[in-house]
Amino acid sequence: MIVVTRLNNTRFAINPDLIERIQSSPDTTLTLVGGTSYIVTESMEQVIEMIASYRAGVIARARALPSFDGTSAPVLGIVPMPTDRLKSSTPARTGMR
Repeated sequence: MIVVTRLNNTRFAINPDLIERIQSSPDTTLTLVGGTSYIVTESMEQVIEMIASYRAGVIARARALPSFDGTSAPVLGIVPMPTDRLKSSTPARTGMR
């Protein structure tokens, strides 16, 4: 969640994944995917930076989580299929029908 400020100086938290668009003309307006709009005192650039920092924090926390074996979290990537498993699960082709 990011914390933003309404024009009456009350603060509230909003889920940045629900923000569809941010407009600045001249007040900054956050429009959510459901159509709800909020006018906030922060600039568009500030809101974008808050969203980027929030997402970077989510990734950093996910990387810091221990894996199931108690070591640090593994690096994400494509897991290659072992060749012996591939050979045993694929029927042999002889070229005959």
